[in-house]
Amino acid sequence: MSILKQHKVTLFGLNHDKQILLEGLQSLGCMHVLPLVPKPKEVENVINPKSDRAHKALRFLNDLKTKRRQILHKSDFDVDNCIQQAVDLKLDMRRASDKKELILQRLVEIEPWGNIEYPPKATLMGYLFWYYILPLDKRKVLFSIALPWSIVHKDNKNAYVVVVSKSEPKLELLPVPRVHLGSKSKAELLNELEEVELLQDELNAKRQSLSRFIYLLSVNIAEADDKAALGNASQKIFEDKDLVALQGWVPVERQDEVKEFARQAEFACLISKPDKNDTPPTLLKQPKKMDAAKDLALFYQVPGYYGWDPSWLLFISFSLFFAMILADAGYGLLLLGGLLLSWRKLGRSNKAKAYRLLALSLTATTVVYGALVGSYFGVTPTVGTVFDQLHIIDMNNFDMMMKLSIIIGAIHIGVANLSMAYINRHRRIALAKLGWLFVIYAGLTYWLADGNSTAHLISYLLLGSGVLCIVLFTSERAINKPVDHLMRILEGIFSLKDSLNAFGDILSYMRLFALGLASASLAITFNELADNAYSSISGGGLLIAILILLVGHVLNLVLSIMSGVVHGLRLNYIEFYNWGQTEEGTEFQPFARTEVKK
Repeated sequence: MSILKQHKVTLFGLNHDKQILLEGLQSLGCMHVLPLVPKPKEVENVINPKSDRAHKALRFLNDLKTKRRQILHKSDFDVDNCIQQAVDLKLDMRRASDKKELILQRLVEIEPWGNIEYPPKATLMGYLFWYYILPLDKRKVLFSIALPWSIVHKDNKNAYVVVVSKSEPKLELLPVPRVHLGSKSKAELLNELEEVELLQDELNAKRQSLSRFIYLLSVNIAEADDKAALGNASQKIFEDKDLVALQGWVPVERQDEVKEFARQAEFACLISKPDKNDTPPTLLKQPKKMDAAKDLALFYQVPGYYGWDPSWLLFISFSLFFAMILADAGYGLLLLGGLLLSWRKLGRSNKAKAYRLLALSLTATTVVYGALVGSYFGVTPTVGTVFDQLHIIDMNNFDMMMKLSIIIGAIHIGVANLSMAYINRHRRIALAKLGWLFVIYAGLTYWLADGNSTAHLISYLLLGSGVLCIVLFTSERAINKPVDHLMRILEGIFSLKDSLNAFGDILSYMRLFALGLASASLAITFNELADNAYSSISGGGLLIAILILLVGHVLNLVLSIMSGVVHGLRLNYIEFYNWGQTEEGTEFQPFARTEVKK
């Protein structure tokens, strides 16, 4: 995986061929268009104002799990009517869902009061019912009120009281506020619930029917988006009464296609390499199956064009950090099993297949690391078994786990510096990056030496070499006068303050050990609670133990997954990027047609 090299391509033609130029380049789909004219004060509204509604309507229909067979050709297809139907249907379904939820809530509220049937208002002679939920320890206050009342239901905490009065009783009548049950009986609510559910069935059937037009709707939306993209590109083009010019960045591997198009359409084509003042957009090259790794690389910060592509390294390090935080083979097997059961379902598109591969890497690495630390849902394997032979890392050995976390951090940040040194191999700064690599490994060697004089000597040599490289080669100040040599050295000395950042960043990797230990400790704790419940409670002890295990391990798994994702990515995006990605770039945006799949 790499950042594709690009050249700046400028095409010139006659003004009356402007549309041919734009449509031809859009069909090629390989140019990131640059503006050749200042941005107008009032940008022309070239985007269809219905575009947002159209995309929402399409997503609404696409969210259906089961869709109808697609209609591929329909001469009288009314795209506006289809969009309007989908938008209205979505609103009607939301209203029906809200009404159903309200009815269910009302049914829950009136359940303790029984099946209340309200008599006709004429027979009540103006009297109304007022409802209160009164704690049992306050029942005595009922005997002090003058209004008629009745307890219609009691449970182990409350009495459900009905007070009869023509007007609303005073607030101080009872020590609790009255309850609002509405004017509808349980039977009426049940009838309304049935009507709403029938309406939902009808609305779902309409949605299923509309799903036949997903392809046609997608085609029309794509055409509208393509028209908008054409309009946007036309605002960046230079033109006068005779000539037209368009400029943009094109990957080197595709510039021959642009040259061939220019030759056939009789456009002049000028191609130039980026100069020192240019900042081409970043286009990462990778196989489709690694799109998830590409997304990881672009999620936090787009790598600079003159930088390097960290996709593969992020893919590997994220998998390792995630596994170290979960730190349990049982959890890994559970996640892996769920992934395999959904394997075919998760492979419906190239993007889904890429994320499926990432999930496989995360879960498989978790299983392997969990086996190495000997944890299976918090249970350590029996001595002498195959699983015990795989148990080679003792998580209870805090000293060893701290060293492992620090070593991983030093390697990770060392790779970042080494990568930057390679990318800048033709500049002075490359030696400074190697200097930081030497300083980091000097500290690590000295810490691990444990009194070994040879290791101490190596660490001193690494430290001296590293500091010398940092001081002499960090600054890239131009030498215009003798004092600039001194300023370079002073700037290099000043940069040594970053050694504190390096120390803090490497120590940050101890979270791998801390979070992994927390996950393992919680798993063990829930196991012990379940065992105590089973052994100490007669009769229902087994059921309680099972509930503790299920709830406890599900909670621990969810927390561990959250920690694994957040902190696994954080170590890459904060600590690693701090040393390995110093410049932020702009993502390559191809001027291309929208693809629609049948």
